[in-house]
Amino acid sequence: MGISFGSINSGLPKNIVEQLIAAEKIPLQKMNEKKDKINSKKALLADLTQRVEKLKGNIYANKGDRSFRELMVNVSGDNITANVDKNLAEPGTYQIEVTQLAQKSSAISNGVEDKDNTYLGVGYITYELPNGEEKELYVDQEHSSLSGIAKLINRDSENGMRANVVNSGDGSDTPWKLIISLEETGDDNKAIFPNLYLVDGEVDIWFDSHRDAQDAKVKLDGFEIELPSNQATELIPGVTLDLKKAKPGEEITVEVVEDVGKISGKMQDIVKSINDVLSFIKEQNAMDETTDTSRTLGGDITLQTIESRVRNAMFATINTDFGPRRIGDLGLTFQRNGLVELDENKFKVALEKNYKEVSQIIAGIYTIEDGKTNGFIDNLEGVVNGALKRPAGTLTSRKEGLNSKIKQIDRRIESKQRQIDQKERVLKAKFARLEETISKIKSQGSGLAGMTGGGFNPVQQLG
Repeated sequence: MGISFGSINSGLPKNIVEQLIAAEKIPLQKMNEKKDKINSKKALLADLTQRVEKLKGNIYANKGDRSFRELMVNVSGDNITANVDKNLAEPGTYQIEVTQLAQKSSAISNGVEDKDNTYLGVGYITYELPNGEEKELYVDQEHSSLSGIAKLINRDSENGMRANVVNSGDGSDTPWKLIISLEETGDDNKAIFPNLYLVDGEVDIWFDSHRDAQDAKVKLDGFEIELPSNQATELIPGVTLDLKKAKPGEEITVEVVEDVGKISGKMQDIVKSINDVLSFIKEQNAMDETTDTSRTLGGDITLQTIESRVRNAMFATINTDFGPRRIGDLGLTFQRNGLVELDENKFKVALEKNYKEVSQIIAGIYTIEDGKTNGFIDNLEGVVNGALKRPAGTLTSRKEGLNSKIKQIDRRIESKQRQIDQKERVLKAKFARLEETISKIKSQGSGLAGMTGGGFNPVQQLG
């Protein structure tokens, strides 16, 4: 490539300084390329760290027998529904007979023609709550209808009652009636229903009939128990029973058992998290002649360390009350492709056969005498803690090492840039002085040429 001379006095290229500085910046480009490669490794390391953190989340969600276990409740009849709290309940079978449902105190009035427009008069409603407190409610002209009285009752949140206006559907000319009831059921919630003292109304209004509150009655394993409501939380520890129908003489079975499907699903989630880590390591180590290891983690000691520790956790011997065991006894094994796989049928069979043994293999054992022995989850926890702990974890220390290299390069780039900036200033100053000098010489040469009649060029003579 030829050099293009400009019109400046020295005859040098106009961009001579830029060309010189560009040559000086070549080391900067190389340092930035190196930094870019380290950032690529750092991004991959962040991906791996995120996968290990996800595995850690699965571990802590299932750490300990209570966390790992899932329970379900089976009910043989339709007069009870049930829910189970796995943290409080224990597996077991119970016989229950519902002989009586709990009910609340309630009463219904006689009928009127129109719920909004039939005028019932003004006056008072008086009643006594189960705790003996007497209440009095004033009925004015604005509320002197069935709907108005219901609004007055429901507006008072402390009166313990609720009112509802209904159409009895009896086909009469006076179908609209007022139903009032207490909010709570049970023998201890019996109320003395209101007396209506209303005058000057178009029709008389009174309470036609009422129903007393009562407890629910059930038989648990043959023994009768009274309950204040139709929801029982203390009959079976950790199980909430909702009584739906009373069927004297019909005994149903309530069975609390391990939820094999949910437990197996949780184990599959753990396996997936393990494989997310192992598949990343496998992909990084899949190298050929085209692989740029300066941008990947292929062969990195960090990957080798984590994979080795996962394998150790998989093959570790676990002490149980049933003898030494391994996680492979439950169907979790390494495959030829480097990933792990759960034989779900084998795992479910083990759960159904002996949940306690499975639990001890997974979560370990705790005894007052010996303390806690590690299960598979504990061994996995050791793997993730060894990778993520600060500051000496496998991943955290590797990240700090990459950050340190980036900081070193940044310092070198900054130092080199200062040198280049200084050199650029010096070069510009030198070339400026050169231009000034050449300009003066040309001026002097022109003067001499004029005195001698031309033919003398001092700049050419310099050559």
